[in-house]
Amino acid sequence: MQEVSPHNIKKLAAIGMLGTSIEWYDFYIYGTAAALLFPTLFFPSTLPPFVALIAAFSTFAVGFVARPIGGIIFGHFGDKLGRKKALVVALVLMGTCTAGIGLLPSYATAGIFAPLLLIILRFAQGIAIGGQWGGAVLLITETAPSHRRGYYGAFAQAGVCVGIVLANLAFLITSSQLSQEDFMSWGWRIPFVLSVVLVAVALYIQLHLEDTPIFRQLQALAEERAKADAASNPAPVVSSSPVFDALRSYPKQIALAAGMFMALQVTFFITVTFVVAYGSSAAGLGLTRNTMLLAVLIGAAFMAPSVFWAASFSDRHGRRGIYIAGALLLAVWIFVFFPLIETKSFPLIVLGLSVTFILMGFLHGPHAAFLIELFRTKVRYSGASLGYQFGAIIGGGFAPLIATALVAEFGTTLAVSVYIAIACLITAFCVYLLEETHKRELHEIE
Repeated sequence: MQEVSPHNIKKLAAIGMLGTSIEWYDFYIYGTAAALLFPTLFFPSTLPPFVALIAAFSTFAVGFVARPIGGIIFGHFGDKLGRKKALVVALVLMGTCTAGIGLLPSYATAGIFAPLLLIILRFAQGIAIGGQWGGAVLLITETAPSHRRGYYGAFAQAGVCVGIVLANLAFLITSSQLSQEDFMSWGWRIPFVLSVVLVAVALYIQLHLEDTPIFRQLQALAEERAKADAASNPAPVVSSSPVFDALRSYPKQIALAAGMFMALQVTFFITVTFVVAYGSSAAGLGLTRNTMLLAVLIGAAFMAPSVFWAASFSDRHGRRGIYIAGALLLAVWIFVFFPLIETKSFPLIVLGLSVTFILMGFLHGPHAAFLIELFRTKVRYSGASLGYQFGAIIGGGFAPLIATALVAEFGTTLAVSVYIAIACLITAFCVYLLEETHKRELHEIE
């Protein structure tokens, strides 16, 4: 297989991190807005606050419902036409849809059409993120040297942390520089419209980057076989779908990959959406919006170093051990986390969030390499995307909604801690059932 220079790998990792950072920024500003703004902007003022919040979180969940669909669509074309082409289309779709949300009329202006348009664009966002992750991760990991695959894959993973910081920073800056009236009227739109930058990143990738050596090798082999088949058999051969091939060949791996994502998704989206809403609402802790946004921003900054450390550790010692350790530690820590939040002390809130993000980094760091190592090249985009996105919808899509309903039902966050702990135990069990993968060679083509 063609060797790639260290300079080109680093360049690819940096561009991949930039693309995923902005992509996840787009995805997370929706979650922040759903927690803080959308209950008022896109739903009738006659709804009780908690009901409006549940309605807003329901539109947030729509994006997760769409993610497996995006994984199927982009997985098919990513395995057929290339990782780069699929990634570019996903980035353009995400940037366009997010900017479109920033231009939507409110419920007061357009009535029922406002939430309907919001749901449509959120669904398209979900399709885009369903395809983006596989493309970005495969561009990096299929190019990286095998003994540092986890480390370089962590650049795409770290984009999640950067995306949270950027999303919260965008809302902090706009809300602090504008009056409450101006922020609710038009200021909230600025973070969304800025997402058009993602289109420029997509164009750069299209014009300046090649597809991965492994995929190009697979394409060359497929072309040779097609010519040989055409010479021996003039009848056209119908090519099977990579998605169906992945489901047929790797049902166990896809199911366990979805299960191993539970802890990270449940904890993550409760932390970055529900906790912000709970902390800043009158029905919750009654803290200011900026206090909660700043606390999440600081906490998320600790996740990136944890992601790179855990990924490098997994390159040396294996993926399973650090992943299971992170899940079990989260299952215990989450019972400390909410009491720290409920002290209403800013340093203790930051402490609780920081430790939570660090422990999530133990899972998030090796996740990209672990997942793509489960599948062969021909169906890798499809298989990895399906496992990742089904795990996202099961774990993350309804997590803020479930957490809000649990607090409404039981009047305490202890129920939310139990919910997260169960998700962590499911993750640890699924990872235990998977084989160790860190010494596998991706370029071995059947």
